[in-house]
Amino acid sequence: MNSPNGFFHRLVNLESRNFSLNIQKFDNGYFVSITEGSNKLGSMVVSLATGPSPVTTTVIPSKTESLFLKLVAERISTRMRGIAIVTTFIQKELNPDAAKGLMSEIMEMIENE
Repeated sequence: MNSPNGFFHRLVNLESRNFSLNIQKFDNGYFVSITEGSNKLGSMVVSLATGPSPVTTTVIPSKTESLFLKLVAERISTRMRGIAIVTTFIQKELNPDAAKGLMSEIMEMIENE
């Protein structure tokens, strides 16, 4: 799991769907890519947490996963007191259990790096 260059990758199967999680750690934050199927950039959110609450903005809007993206980015930036850039390319809408599972996997990767 630990990587000398700060890059982490994990394949996750949730509810018969396969997701690829790619995380690049930087001194001041993280870049997180969540893909299903093709390895593409998709909807993107940036969150910065240096004060009491994070400041979050949408770079590329999502049709269905905007709340999930925002929650992931804000949780990472708040936990790490820095910048989180999160992108998703997902085939169809996530149900709550899949979203929760992905969030758990991502936070575990970040906290255990």
